[in-house]
Amino acid sequence: MPHIGNRQYFLQHLAQTSDAPLLLEIERAEGHYLYDSAGKKYLDLISGVSVSSLGHRHPKVIEAIYTQLDKYMHLMVYGEVVQSPQVQLAQALGSVLPSQLDNFYFVNSGSEAIEGAMKLARRYTGRSAFVAQINAYHGGTQGALSLMSNEYYSGPYRPLLSYIHFICAGNIDALQNLAVHPAAVVLELIQAECGSIVLSKEYVHAVREFCNRTGALMIVDEIQTGMGRTGTMFAFEQFGIVPDVLVLGKALGGGMPMGAFIASKDVMQCLSENPALGHITTFGGNPVCCAAASAAIITTSGKLRDFKVEEKEKLFREYLVHPKIKKITGKGLLLAAHLDSEKTCKDLIRRAMHEGVFTDWFLYAPDALRIAPPLSITNEEIQHTCCVLIHLLND
Repeated sequence: MPHIGNRQYFLQHLAQTSDAPLLLEIERAEGHYLYDSAGKKYLDLISGVSVSSLGHRHPKVIEAIYTQLDKYMHLMVYGEVVQSPQVQLAQALGSVLPSQLDNFYFVNSGSEAIEGAMKLARRYTGRSAFVAQINAYHGGTQGALSLMSNEYYSGPYRPLLSYIHFICAGNIDALQNLAVHPAAVVLELIQAECGSIVLSKEYVHAVREFCNRTGALMIVDEIQTGMGRTGTMFAFEQFGIVPDVLVLGKALGGGMPMGAFIASKDVMQCLSENPALGHITTFGGNPVCCAAASAAIITTSGKLRDFKVEEKEKLFREYLVHPKIKKITGKGLLLAAHLDSEKTCKDLIRRAMHEGVFTDWFLYAPDALRIAPPLSITNEEIQHTCCVLIHLLND
């Protein structure tokens, strides 16, 4: 059989998600950098889309993985066997969350966590409907896709789940005038994929009040904003509310596949009866992933003040000033630089890659440049990156 290069095999035999992949052939990653097969390094400005918040191969995460590998890997489907990595992860999360969020269901991804949270809301309330926000993004599985208003992504897969009521995030009148008492209201506090749009505190408090009044659960999706990305461990801390169900993913695993939906024991226990196994997952709570996640939580919470996320946000805003940059939205290190056109953005991404800066755009905002680097990015790296981007825009 003739030798086939990695790129050719990738294009011929690995399922493609678009007709224009970046096709970088990465050999290794360390800290804030990716290294290709020719040895060229790229500053990772997107952290694998908000996953590698501690950088790549953080020593504490690697140590936790190796330590657990020496003990055991998969033992049994989730929930049947007492496994210390799962217990330790629950303890680590419990130490950084409000006391009412004390019951944890560990799964494989943010999308699966959304699915579990939706099932939990329906089971707990006995209701069918959901309220979702226009331009929200919650994942690509059937239930998560049902919560997305963008027909370009959801339309080809209809019929999806019914009884989904979409409102524009921020429209308090539309929320208060809903003619339905839903199982839950689902929202991102920062709508990431439409260009890091931060919801107003007034609206978030209105959602909390609506849920209190109607008996609906408030499900907050912090898959992208969790684990320190906005300057606090969880974005909801900055809004003065506590969700009924918190959904995590991406950075939770420290680079390993991990998601979770979290609620009170009173709410969560309904999944254990009528029927039993109300949600079940074979690999959820994988012990190696849980060990990595515990290390990531302990490291992030211990270092968050040193990361100075708010100061780094100010640096990006200070340095990224150019006539082609119309505005910068977002919070902390989940930012979007909105450019004058989609073409400008796509060209900038391609050319920045050649200059050793790896970045991307947003699903609903293809004219916006994604800025979500590791939280430990240095001030010098921020300045260098911004100089590269401004130089390219000048060209």
